[in-house]
Amino acid sequence: MSDDPIILNFHEALLHKSDIDLLSGPHWLNDIIINFYFEYLEKIAYKDENKFLFVSPDVTQCLKISPSDDMFVFLDPLQAKKRDFIFLVLNNCEKTDSPGGTHWSLLVNFKQAWQLASNLFKYLSCYGKGDFQELDSLQQVNGYDCGIHVLCNVDLVAAFCAQYNKIKGCGKVGQYNVATKRAEILYLIESLT
Repeated sequence: MSDDPIILNFHEALLHKSDIDLLSGPHWLNDIIINFYFEYLEKIAYKDENKFLFVSPDVTQCLKISPSDDMFVFLDPLQAKKRDFIFLVLNNCEKTDSPGGTHWSLLVNFKQAWQLASNLFKYLSCYGKGDFQELDSLQQVNGYDCGIHVLCNVDLVAAFCAQYNKIKGCGKVGQYNVATKRAEILYLIESLT
């Protein structure tokens, strides 16, 4: 019997007890929890929205550190050029030889976001035509809720884009959403097991 049993195997996400435990307390979310949520959004919540692509954190990290000429290796299999909205959650890890990072963002952490967006613009053949906008968002008030904020922002932006087919004007995540998001994800995991 393992000390860290598998709780849920959901498409490309394999959740262990230790991953789920992160949702119970004041802890950073890891890429496994974020990947699970992106899988849920893609396979269930927005399964009929072919205009959306939710890119996992590990693929986003590869995109961030790869030369723009290599983007096709990661994005062609995902049919990125056929999507109108590509959701990428990235962290501020700049090391290429080990995982890490101390902050998650939804293309909000400007230095990493702009570098990644520039490479994506080249891949998508929209040199100089890409739309990189900084939007107002609710700011975390502690050192561990950046992942929760990212997921709340993904929910807000995806719902707005599904309805209006644009990002501008989607507003801000409310404090209530952030306060209840951990419990919501725990409930979602339980319902899928």
